[in-house]
Amino acid sequence: MDFSAAIFDLDGTLIESNSVWAKIDKIILSKRGIPCSDDFAAKLSSLTYEGAAEEMHKLGVKEDTQSLIKEFNELAVQEYRYNVFLKDYAKEYLEYLKNRGVKLALATASPKELYEPVLRHNGVYGFFDVFCTTSEAGKSKDHPDIYLLAASKLGVPPTECVVFEDVLNGIISAKNAGMTAIGVYDAYSSEDIVTIRLRSDRFIMNFLEMM
Repeated sequence: MDFSAAIFDLDGTLIESNSVWAKIDKIILSKRGIPCSDDFAAKLSSLTYEGAAEEMHKLGVKEDTQSLIKEFNELAVQEYRYNVFLKDYAKEYLEYLKNRGVKLALATASPKELYEPVLRHNGVYGFFDVFCTTSEAGKSKDHPDIYLLAASKLGVPPTECVVFEDVLNGIISAKNAGMTAIGVYDAYSSEDIVTIRLRSDRFIMNFLEMM
């Protein structure tokens, strides 16, 4: 594929972290006496922080969204620092792109205290030219803002950018930003897999398919 810049989501795209978030979601709900099935935990883990907080509010969790996000992060810091690893062929593909002069950006809902340690301990932090978060963009990935911010930081027109995402709202927003969208398989997004395949410009099971 012909592109000047590649923008990567983190959770479920570059790293195998959604099982960690399912674990964290269960802990948060169980502390409040709210049962959480494996299926519901999987659903929560595929959402943004704001989306997961909204679903928890529907179940009766009273803390506001920012308080829940803080709790999510506190539980996640140790996991991300030591126990979360890259998806198959992710490091090899990042290196492949860097060697070809492609600019790289991370576009994530995860804050710096999570994305930096997980990328550093997996040896890929230095591959990225810029980092963008939904907090910095001011909107969730239901909107194209974070992808447009990444393109602006890289100095590359949106039409020359490709976005790698594992969830449907990210694919749709990347397309709305005028970018090429590549769907990346993740088990936690399996309920949307048919639509993700349809809405993506290309769909891959792992990054080996891109090399």
